[in-house]
Amino acid sequence: MTKTIGIINVILLIALVVLDVNLIIFDGIILKSITSAVFVIIGIINFIYAMRQNVKLNYPIIMMIGLIFAMLGDIILEINFIIGAILFAIGHICFFVAYCSVIKFSYKDILYGLCIFVPSLLIIVLVPIFDYNGLTMEILVIVYALIISLMVGKAVSNVVQNSNLLTIVALIGSILFFLSDLMLLLNKFAGLPVVGVLCLALYYPAEFLLAFSIFIYVIVDLLLSKNINEKKYN
Repeated sequence: MTKTIGIINVILLIALVVLDVNLIIFDGIILKSITSAVFVIIGIINFIYAMRQNVKLNYPIIMMIGLIFAMLGDIILEINFIIGAILFAIGHICFFVAYCSVIKFSYKDILYGLCIFVPSLLIIVLVPIFDYNGLTMEILVIVYALIISLMVGKAVSNVVQNSNLLTIVALIGSILFFLSDLMLLLNKFAGLPVVGVLCLALYYPAEFLLAFSIFIYVIVDLLLSKNINEKKYN
């Protein structure tokens, strides 16, 4: 079953890449909705796999909720930017909590997050090319930057504490998500349309990795359980 789920993930990744390329070329909210739905479907398939393997479901459940909010944010962003950003922020909070379910929260997580947030804040506030059309939007961007920075910081912290396939995949996905949002910031508030392509090119691979991390979580958990049992009976 593991091999089959792995193949399904690869097939859906190819489909996601094809849709992403088409979205870059043709754009459109319907195409974006379909593309976003694919990474949620990947998450659902991996979640079902997790349930059948009888592993702890804390990480898969919270990650799935985050993926759903990310999908909703991706779609709503085209209709209402503020609501879309709020939905994305909730998704990042879910990802942060999911990472905490893998490795318990510590003050070091905040320190890593602040190391990412402080330069981000300086860019948001001091770089003159940005025009937020009012203080409200600028505050929203700052709060969002804080949330995503803490999420990425936790992913970094997890790798530092326990570098394995799960924490590495989650970190790469988180970083790509952060870079995608940076491109969105440049596109939306600095008027640089060319970076919109980079935003889409980074975003969907990021979401795939986060959805795929559920599958990796199961693999790592099963290997860990196997090693424990081998030591127990040796």
